[in-house]
Order: sequence, then structure tokens, then C-alpha cells
Amino acid sequence: MQNDNFLIQQLKDKDERALSLLYDKYAGAIYSVIVKMVRDEGKAQNLLQDTFMTVWNKAESYDANKGRFYTWVFRIARNKTLNFLRKVEPLIQTDDFSVYDSKEEAISIDAKYLELNGAITSLEAHHKEAIELVYFKGLTHKEAHQQMDVPLGTFKSYVRQALKQLRQAYVKTLSVLLLILNAL
Repeated sequence: MQNDNFLIQQLKDKDERALSLLYDKYAGAIYSVIVKMVRDEGKAQNLLQDTFMTVWNKAESYDANKGRFYTWVFRIARNKTLNFLRKVEPLIQTDDFSVYDSKEEAISIDAKYLELNGAITSLEAHHKEAIELVYFKGLTHKEAHQQMDVPLGTFKSYVRQALKQLRQAYVKTLSVLLLILNAL
């Protein structure tokens, strides 16, 4: 961390070499989070570059007392990725029924879409926490099991069970959604 503190100070002083070294150290982990979210390597690479441009432009706003540098960069990347996904895949608007045969049909599709998005909220608390720590906060399994204060094997079991439940919920919801869309 001492080395990071020095590099971060150099970054704040607009030293391009410090940015390059920090990029080399953290880009792999940040990229893996972004690519899992967007599922497209080209878009993930663009978002990664955009993330590090923001790190460069806003380096002076990083405060080590508020959290680790990785966490700060991760939040920038996650926010950029979520904003990108919102632009690419906006929610279906139920106040514009013109593309549907009826208001009920539009509401039915919206309900299934929300059910799909809400599947994670239906998980048991420990499963939900495990998924959030690994997939949304970017922690490793080792870091996450320590944070949850459970054995590593137990933590991995939580993740495996949660993914199985999410997969089942998504398959069920997608099947219903496809039936609705095919009926249009």
C-alpha cells in the first residue's frame, strides 16, 4: 500500500507514469467486473478506458481515508457501466401503450421484466450478500468470505446455490416472457 500511496500522490500531481503503473496493477480486476456486466469485450474495453480517463481527471478527489484506491476505481467503473447499460437497455415504459395491443399486455410484460430483474432480491440474505460481494463489489472469494465471517467452503457454497437459484428464476421468467413476446 505504501507504493500505492506514492503512486496515487504522483497521479494527483498528473504524472502519466503513475497512471500507467496503477492501470497495470488494477485494470485486469476492473475489466473482469465490467465484462461480466456488459458481456461484450469491445464495450468493456471502452468502458475500462473511460474509467481510467475519469481516474486521471478526478484523481484529486480520491481520499484514502474513505476507502481503498481499488474500491474508488471500482465504483467509478461500476457507475459508468450501469449508466451505459441504462442507455442501451432502458426499462419498458408502461405509460406508452401504443406499441402493445392493450394496456394489460404492456403491464404483463413489465411485470415479467421486473420479476426477472428482481430475482436477486428473492434470494436468502446470505446468498444475496455473497452474490453482491463478488459480482457487484468485485471482491475475491477470499476477501468476501472473510467479510461475511464464514469458512471459504461455505462461502463458495452460498455463491453456487445463489447462482443456481438465479439461473432457475431467469429461465422460468425468460420462458414466460418469450411466450408473451411470441403472442404479440
